[in-house]
Amino acid sequence: MIPAGITQREQRRRPLALACLLLVSAETGFALPAAAGDGTFDELRFGATASIADGNLHEDGIFPAATLFFDPFDRATAAGWQDALARPRVHVGGEIGTGSGANLAYAGLNWTVDVNPKLFLDAGFGGLVHDGKLDGSREDGPRLGCRLLFHEYAAVGYRLDEKWSLVGQVEHASHAKLCDGPNGGFTRAGLMLGYRF
Repeated sequence: MIPAGITQREQRRRPLALACLLLVSAETGFALPAAAGDGTFDELRFGATASIADGNLHEDGIFPAATLFFDPFDRATAAGWQDALARPRVHVGGEIGTGSGANLAYAGLNWTVDVNPKLFLDAGFGGLVHDGKLDGSREDGPRLGCRLLFHEYAAVGYRLDEKWSLVGQVEHASHAKLCDGPNGGFTRAGLMLGYRF
């Protein structure tokens, strides 16, 4: 039975939202101090995104977001940009839906190219799981066709100092017509604050 004042959709969204919160809080609250010292974690970015899609693909609300980056291939020791491309970082993260938006949990690979000591470009590719609408009415957000989607993003960042950076990003997720059903996809842009360990 659903408590009064809570819709069925909100009830379905709670487990994924809780999983995203647990992932972020476990990584940021408990594991980071110990793991940061041994080089396991490379960077934490946190901030918010918003839908930039038009019409019936638009999602209402702001989406608090956090992404944790790992550097298992030791990108810092790469000799040249070709070697750096062969050493991507690994990322995991999530975004919490507000308004009509969906919760997301994602993981993938990330590549960073330094334009100069302060300015950098970032790109990532991977997959995500969401609790958004699969099909049906198109009145309040995209219809996504399946739970697992491809996730890609591009970003421009500015290093404020050795530890902190400010990152603007645009991200997209869809199933690329690899599963049945609609392929409305997510398109969001956001601003993140990064901390390097």
